[in-house]
Amino acid sequence: MPGFAADAAPVIALGPSRGRIPVKQTMHEHGAFALLVAPAMLLVATCYFLPLAQVLWISVTEPAPGLDNYAQLFTSASIARMLATTARICAITTLVTLALGYVVAYALTHARPPARRLMMIGVLLPLWVSVLVRAFAWMALLRREGLINSVLLTTGVIAHPLSLIWNEFGVIVGMTHTMLPYAILPMAVQMRQIDPALEAAARGLGADAWATFWRVFLPLSLPGLLGAGLLVVIFSLGFYVTPVLLGGGRTLMIAEYISLQILELLRWGTGTMLATTLVAAILLSLAALSRVVNLRQLFGAK
Repeated sequence: MPGFAADAAPVIALGPSRGRIPVKQTMHEHGAFALLVAPAMLLVATCYFLPLAQVLWISVTEPAPGLDNYAQLFTSASIARMLATTARICAITTLVTLALGYVVAYALTHARPPARRLMMIGVLLPLWVSVLVRAFAWMALLRREGLINSVLLTTGVIAHPLSLIWNEFGVIVGMTHTMLPYAILPMAVQMRQIDPALEAAARGLGADAWATFWRVFLPLSLPGLLGAGLLVVIFSLGFYVTPVLLGGGRTLMIAEYISLQILELLRWGTGTMLATTLVAAILLSLAALSRVVNLRQLFGAK
């Protein structure tokens, strides 16, 4: 046919205003992208997925092939107590952290720029301090001869020192302090995306401040609240240093229990089974939340 070139490449139409891109060009771009991503994927597979696969393999082969290790989740009383303790501490920590973090995030969102900068520094400052240092600081504050008990005894509020450490209360206090920045930042990001005109419109329609908050602001901030809760739960499940120091060996959570099984009792099958269960619980939590919230948007993706 006239005007037809035998060696012309097929083209993909992108619309009247965007022109046409040859198929060979798009295939070349995809191939180049795959070559660029391949080293990173290989590194992730070697350093992350391969060790996870090895952990899973050990959990079903030690000390004998089968699912006997996983049966302990339903038959072992010590594992049941440890899981109940972990779930209880994580739940309380998450609720307290979200309650405190929501108030701070709300104040941070509605503060003037100079005050907002100062508040942001206060939120980020704990992230620059080691978890170990923070745990030792709480030990100094909460112990029987610590500052809190000394002040309460001096003022006559209590007659005997309170047991604020080496129990679940001390662990929850330390974990809440560590988790607050991880709860505040996602909620503050979500709150800043709420159009102030919506609150003004609610006020204009006769709603008072309390009704405006409950019926307009809170529902729009729920994605940030759910995302912050997810982060707190995930990080809380893997806490090790804070429960060890502030729990004093009396409050056993799953990370410390795994360490005890592998390093001291040499029960690799039980330890890896619990580690696999922990990873599975985190993945299931992410999958459940993804049906409620857009995780890509929540964590900053476009």
